Amino acid sequence: MKQSTYPLELLLGMKYYASDAEGIGGKLRSGAEDFMVEEIPLPEKGGTGGPYLICMLTKTNWELQHAIKEIAKRLGISHRRIGWAGTKDRNAITRQRISLYNVTAEQVAEIWLKDIILEPLGQVNEALSLGDLKGNRFDILIRDTDPSDRETRVRTITDTVCQGIPNYFGIQRFGATRPVTHLVGEWILKRDFEQAVVTYIGKEFPGEPENVRIIRTAFSKNRDIRAALHDLPPQMSYERAMLHYLYTHPEDYSGALLELPPKLLSMFVSAFQSYLFNSVLSQRLDDGHSLNEPRVGDRLIFANGRTDTVTTTNSNAVSLHIRRGRCTIALFMPGKDQIELKSEGDLAMGALLDKYDITADDFRHASTFVHTKFDGAWRPIVLKTAIESQLDNNDVRLKFSLPPGHYATTVCREYMKADPVTMI
Repeated sequence: MKQSTYPLELLLGMKYYASDAEGIGGKLRSGAEDFMVEEIPLPEKGGTGGPYLICMLTKTNWELQHAIKEIAKRLGISHRRIGWAGTKDRNAITRQRISLYNVTAEQVAEIWLKDIILEPLGQVNEALSLGDLKGNRFDILIRDTDPSDRETRVRTITDTVCQGIPNYFGIQRFGATRPVTHLVGEWILKRDFEQAVVTYIGKEFPGEPENVRIIRTAFSKNRDIRAALHDLPPQMSYERAMLHYLYTHPEDYSGALLELPPKLLSMFVSAFQSYLFNSVLSQRLDDGHSLNEPRVGDRLIFANGRTDTVTTTNSNAVSLHIRRGRCTIALFMPGKDQIELKSEGDLAMGALLDKYDITADDFRHASTFVHTKFDGAWRPIVLKTAIESQLDNNDVRLKFSLPPGHYATTVCREYMKADPVTMI
């Protein structure tokens, strides 16, 4: 194990690397073609011939929510009629399926958007929902890596990734250049909608253009809605939508939040759940415990979703199951469902919720407000995958696949061990 020294990673609970090898450094996403993602689909749901048109969406340097909004605008429909299985990276070339309700292939053929291709695939009876995928396939190029003993480093880290690395939620879960998503989620859970809005609009980070940082800071300080609307660039459409609402509905901060797309709104609370998971996983590693060696009381999750608990009588069998890939140690990401606190991980999560003064009832209230189920879920603490690596001059290409909800940047982070801003 090796500790991160980067403040932003520590802020997001990402304290450790699994490999002791020095990183190869380098830069991710010098161009969109350096980060390619292709969705691995599940079989089509609901048969054929239904009212939902499935399309293959190929996009380059588009954030998914903005792409969906623009597609809906061109079609003259609500964005709520568009569904998808997974949220892909922005600074990348991505291929994924989306479902369009009551839209024809002929209407899709009329759409033109720069760096977006929509290909109709067929009609089905059910919309796509988050999680309706087997996983994602990645082809990633890390440029300008450190040439010193690079081949040995890459080989060592590849072996480590095959054995398992901390299954952290990657930095893009929290916002790439401005990681505030989980902070907004915290305020929503605490039912302080004013602070949620002010954090989203007004909290600035060093990675943004200076003029935008100045505007955000001014709004955070004086709450001048008219000035912020005048000064914010047109492309900051979500901030402007909330400000427009507040201008006509003063002090209605909950209403301002509801101006955002529902899936974006739900991501705030999900991001706070992710922050809790990262933090408790790092605490497990702080305590010197392994990713793969079970301890009595550890929770387990199997490939079919079944969960179990490690006991003195089954620990040897569990070790064998873990080595054979049948199950992994898991942590509970809290939600409106309460669990009995048994393991050290459970207790650590409970203590963290107490620190933030957040309860299962707060998740229930957020579920009602956001119209999303925050039931809580078990998540493996380890990420394992086979890596195909290629070295070309100072560049390193990585090809691998991951299950849904696992982050390619977490894999790249293990190789690079670099400032997270180089992975945005």
